[in-house]
Amino acid sequence: MKEIKIGIIGFGTVGAGVAANILANSDVIASRAGVKLVLAKVADLDITTDRGVRIPEGVLTTDAAEAIREADIVVELVGGTTVAKKFILDAIRAGKPVVTANKALLALHGEEIFSAAEAAGVDVYYEASVAGGIPIIKALREGLVSNRIHRIYGIMNGTCNYILTRMENEGADFNTVLADAQKLGYAEANPSLDIDGFDTAHKTAILAALAFGEWFGLDPVHVEGIRDLELADLRYAEELGYRIKLLSVIKESEGNVQMSVRPTLIPRNTLLANISDVFNGVLVEGDTVGQTLFYGRGAGRNATASAVVADLTDVAINLAVGSVRRTPAFRPGKLFRRVLTMEESESRFYLRLQVRDCPGVIASIAQILADKSISISSLIQHERREADGTVALVILTHSAAEKSLRAALAELATLSINQSPVKLMRIEDI
Repeated sequence: MKEIKIGIIGFGTVGAGVAANILANSDVIASRAGVKLVLAKVADLDITTDRGVRIPEGVLTTDAAEAIREADIVVELVGGTTVAKKFILDAIRAGKPVVTANKALLALHGEEIFSAAEAAGVDVYYEASVAGGIPIIKALREGLVSNRIHRIYGIMNGTCNYILTRMENEGADFNTVLADAQKLGYAEANPSLDIDGFDTAHKTAILAALAFGEWFGLDPVHVEGIRDLELADLRYAEELGYRIKLLSVIKESEGNVQMSVRPTLIPRNTLLANISDVFNGVLVEGDTVGQTLFYGRGAGRNATASAVVADLTDVAINLAVGSVRRTPAFRPGKLFRRVLTMEESESRFYLRLQVRDCPGVIASIAQILADKSISISSLIQHERREADGTVALVILTHSAAEKSLRAALAELATLSINQSPVKLMRIEDI
């Protein structure tokens, strides 16, 4: 049985998980795949801190170049977009295939990395970069290869999903739940990457590239986070039959592609709406297969390590049987006409206004919306409870152009009856 030497660069949480998985289950992998993964080198600047993994003598090193030199496959788990990029490109130039979990690096520099891999004739695999242990990249690359992808909806940030689940279930406000998430280790001390939507945007850019054959980067991805989400919106969504999720949206329409990350209302009776806590879910709709849903743990040491080792096994088989780049992890080939801006898109909308409770309010608002060709599908106004004489008015619209909606909001902002900025979210009737 052919032995394949593995060099890991980065011995943090995930790196330790990958090393532990290889050491514990190399016999299982060998029996199933016919190749034996051998831990050759683990490189990190800190090789003295106990990670809870017993690494064999002589395997730990502080020299990343040594790990690249001694390995048949290089695993990059440093993170970030500077030194990690150098390590990956160094490995590629040395003719070594690479496995990485680095979503930010691929989202921003995927085109450069995969062009280098193609030129060098090596594999670069990256299953763990999106949705942790869920095999969504392999599904898009292989299982759904015969499909034109129409839609991808993803709940792909466990921190945000945990916060939204707690807010809905317990009636706790955003800041309280965020503080708890930080204490439990679900959120970073600086949680901006998660709660402002950029972590999900990186993953969105990767999935869109796989689905449509081009690295888009982050510029075309419209990003909104959950920082300003209020309990009132979760309650109104529930009353209307929806849940609010931070949703990655990749949609094709008449050959054009739209990409966004935003708090979104989705029907409560769908499977995607019922993915809760730190779990992730990705719905993919193809022209042949229809809808498929992938669910599981989207982060954490073991889930991410599982995806990394799955990639390692694929690449090891390629090396063992002499079929490198048999199934390239990314193959360019434009499968769309152009990318739509958010202003060019159409959607249904959720609007919450705080208005003075007086005659003619609803009529005035409805007239402004009608003038912009926006039709109301549902409306909620409860009896006045605020001491200042205002009342919340919640409107769901039929599908309308984003540009028209923005024009209507600008006009609504000028009304004396409107007492605060309009709260806006999109609706996806999955």
